[in-house]
Amino acid sequence: MKILSIGSILLSAAMFLTACGANSGAGAETKQETKTQIKESKPEKTEASENSDYVELTDEQMKAISIQLGTIEQRGINSSIKVNGVLEVPNQFKAKISSLFSGTVSTLNIRPGSIVRKGQTIATIVNPDLVNMQQQYLTVNTRINLAQLEYERQKTLVAGNAGARKNLQQAETELRTLNTEKTALQKQLSTLGISPARVASGNITSSLAIPAPISGTISKVSAQIGSFTDANTVIAEIVNNQQLQLKLLMYEKDLPKVHLNQTIQFTLTNNPAKEYQAVINSIATSFEEGTTTVAVRAAIKDTKTGLIEGMSVSAIVNMGSVTVPSVPNEAIVSFQGQDYIFVQMENETEVTEGKKAAKSTEKVNAVKEPSKEIEKTKGVEQKEKPGEPRISFKRVKVAKGAANMGYTEIKLLEEIPANAKIITRGAFFALGKMTNAGEEGE
Repeated sequence: MKILSIGSILLSAAMFLTACGANSGAGAETKQETKTQIKESKPEKTEASENSDYVELTDEQMKAISIQLGTIEQRGINSSIKVNGVLEVPNQFKAKISSLFSGTVSTLNIRPGSIVRKGQTIATIVNPDLVNMQQQYLTVNTRINLAQLEYERQKTLVAGNAGARKNLQQAETELRTLNTEKTALQKQLSTLGISPARVASGNITSSLAIPAPISGTISKVSAQIGSFTDANTVIAEIVNNQQLQLKLLMYEKDLPKVHLNQTIQFTLTNNPAKEYQAVINSIATSFEEGTTTVAVRAAIKDTKTGLIEGMSVSAIVNMGSVTVPSVPNEAIVSFQGQDYIFVQMENETEVTEGKKAAKSTEKVNAVKEPSKEIEKTKGVEQKEKPGEPRISFKRVKVAKGAANMGYTEIKLLEEIPANAKIITRGAFFALGKMTNAGEEGE
């Protein structure tokens, strides 16, 4: 009897524990389902103000940050375009020096960087043939003296009917031929830099001086002492950097905007800190070879110290004042690389319709780090009061143009109502509130 009672008790206990385990599992499953339902019923993350292009401000907030409203104005802005170019020296102020007479270089008086004057001797060459040329000149002079005497004698004989006219004609022809030969030799000697008068007085030289054809700076020396040179051999090159000019490569669409005597500001590509001025003095009438650009040249004003031919430059070509849609600089804000202005919406209906039409997928909290200007506005926001009137603004994309006297030219990338009011001061606060609202929505 006792044994059966103990077995019955153990069996009942086992069944009770099994039932409790089943109830515990069911309870855990029920809790998990409840958590899932709660999680599913939790509202999804929403974008700030239902759409990232809209922000609402109260009167108190606008007064606290001194937000000002205005309109897009038609103002005169000094328009300009940016072009690239290079410094160059006109060909008439560059020279490659060579000898008109072949010979061996005996002296070389220059080196790269040397400053020379026009006519200054930069080198000398020697050649025995120079002596022969001068000797021919002396011989011709002597023969001319004899031919002159013979001509006078024949002329006298013919005048006295004692000589033949044929002999007079021969003497005249001989004298004319010798004079022609003398003139040719004089020209040759003068071209080589040898004075015919000095040669006639007996000063014969075997060396020839090579003069600088222009004033400037020696940019390259190709010859050396003892080397052979002729008319086809370049001894040195000279560049007059004082005659530097600016060569700009402009596209066809920009040509109508430039004219002679137009002012240009430019900087060196490797030294943008210093600014130079130039005035357009030449506009080409054909395209540069192999390009679709036209060369526009300008004379550099003031000093040219530190400027060298071949330097790359960036230039701003002033187009003068044009009337364009403009807003104060403070009215434009940048967000993720795009420029915007804030336009006031006229009524609540317009705001609602705008939000429905703009199904933007951009999340405001996508910005990793707000700009410094936006950070400054975080502590300025006022606590909004329930039911307090609010003014709605829409963020509108724009493209910036030229800037002048605190105003910037803009081009609207979407339509807005005529004479719409915009935030002209404090736009960074509106952008900051929009960004903060996005973070709070998360």
